Order: sequence, then structure tokens, then C-alpha cells
Amino acid sequence: MLMHPYLDVPYNPQLKHFLGGFDIYDREETLGSELAEYDPECTADRVSLIYKFIVKRFSGLTYRHKFVLFFVLGEALNGKISDLAEVFKHDPSSHSLLPFGWNEMKDPKSFFEHIYSILSEVWVDDLYLASQEDYSTW
Repeated sequence: MLMHPYLDVPYNPQLKHFLGGFDIYDREETLGSELAEYDPECTADRVSLIYKFIVKRFSGLTYRHKFVLFFVLGEALNGKISDLAEVFKHDPSSHSLLPFGWNEMKDPKSFFEHIYSILSEVWVDDLYLASQEDYSTW
């Protein structure tokens, strides 16, 4: 079983993990202000957001962890669009908060498709390496 890279628990990534770099909870004045300069619906801004807050954030993962995380994203993109929008909704009982207005994103699927597209290029070698192994041995 593939274990979490930093904890002694099984690795079970979820779609919301892709948004972790955008969590401004208790950082509204710093990260929140920085993210307010971007429009996640603008293609150019989205590319910058993905590279700076997703690609960079996951750069320390092993090729196996990247493969599993990428698989979760692919499965989500093949699922219901409403599930993708749900990830952006704020849970008032959570210690997590996305930037203002992100919960009203018009096309959350395109946001995640863009992540998928960029990661498939950036992680091409890691994804290939992992695909050559027997996942059941992880």
C-alpha cells in the first residue's frame, strides 16, 4: 500500500487537495491579497496559478504519489460536473477557505481540465515511470 509521503498513513488523495495551495484561511492579508490579483477564469492567470500553486506544491512528491494524484483528477474529470463545483464550495465548519469568489466559478471543469493538461506535460516522465509498474505492489 502506498503510504502518505509525510505521515504514517495510507495515501488517499482527494480532488480538494489540488486546491490546497489556494487555501487562504488565516492568511487573508498575505496569500489572500496575492491571489486576489488573479482571475481563475482567465486562461493566462490560470496558467500562472497552476504552476505557482499546484506544480510547485507537488514537486516534492514521488512519481508514484504523482501518478495516484493524477489518477484521482482524471477520475473526477470523467465524473459529474456538479462534483467538481462542490469542491469550491465553502464549508463553514472547515479550517479551509478559498479566495473570495472562487465558489462562484462559472466553469470549474475547465479549471481542473487545465490542471490536468499542464500536469500531464510537466509530470510526463513520472507518469510514464509509474505506469510501467504493478500498482498492486505499492
